Amino acid sequence: MIFPFTAIVGQEDMKLGLILNVIDPTIGGLLITGEKGTGKSTAVRALAELLPEIEVVKGCRFNCDPSSDGLCTDCQKRIEQGEALDTERKKMRVVELPLGATEDRVVGTLDVEHAIKHGEKRFEPGILADANRNFLYVDEVNLLEDHIVDLLLDAAAMGVNYVEREGVSFVHPARFILVGTMNPEEGELRPQLLDRFGLSVKVQSIKDKALRAEILKRREEFDLDPEGFSKRWQPQQEELSRRIMEAKGRLSAIKVPDEVLEKIVTLTSQLNVDGHRADIVILKAARALSAFRGKEEVGVEEVRDAARFSLGHRLKRLPFEEIGAEREKMEELLSKL
Repeated sequence: MIFPFTAIVGQEDMKLGLILNVIDPTIGGLLITGEKGTGKSTAVRALAELLPEIEVVKGCRFNCDPSSDGLCTDCQKRIEQGEALDTERKKMRVVELPLGATEDRVVGTLDVEHAIKHGEKRFEPGILADANRNFLYVDEVNLLEDHIVDLLLDAAAMGVNYVEREGVSFVHPARFILVGTMNPEEGELRPQLLDRFGLSVKVQSIKDKALRAEILKRREEFDLDPEGFSKRWQPQQEELSRRIMEAKGRLSAIKVPDEVLEKIVTLTSQLNVDGHRADIVILKAARALSAFRGKEEVGVEEVRDAARFSLGHRLKRLPFEEIGAEREKMEELLSKL
């Protein structure tokens, strides 16, 4: 049994950041910074369990979406041979990337054993294949080698993994919700890599005694009777699942007034944010937030909330300047929107 998502106490920003990425996976993932033991991995697993099953091509090693044009090389060959693609339903899951993962383990490689036994080359899927249409959870992402982080972020941005290994050419979809965690005290990510994460949130231990006691109470109840505890939270779980799926369904219909676009670009230009990714992410997050809140168009409130998620890890600072000064400037500009 997995601890119910709606039973998690506090950490509202983290939970909302995850939900927005489910509503619109093109936002680009979530970077969670802060202390250990604050429910990060619990929240990711709980949200995956909360979501309804997805339809996949039966027997496909890459969980291909039968309604999508972006199929893997294997499924494309089956179609070319006139074979009908049967389907089945699967639960979304959380795929973890270990710190010591090699490039071949991440992107896939040649199946040497199969080549020796059968005299033919075959692609052996990697972690990106397992992660397709699932969550990819990377704990302590700041401790990964930079080229591995680049591979992950490139695949997340393109939604496709192209592999050329020992004469084997293979393509498969790699659309996943990337969730990275890090403790800044153990080392920072390069700004170029930080910018590639769509949203970021900071988590810390809850200080309020009543809330800490509630965490203990719920955890004890779950450990003693996980099935009974989960049943008690089932109505809240179903309600949240319904809201998320409805938001996904109406996302494309959310209107974005011209004045909202003006506010977004004014904000990012005054903060001297590099490039245009921040503008795009704020817009996508604000639209997803509007859909989740049941609104028909993006408003100023959604822009403010989305900007806090989208800009925190993109703020620049001068040498010897505290990042807090830029955050104060951001909050001042947001208050004037």
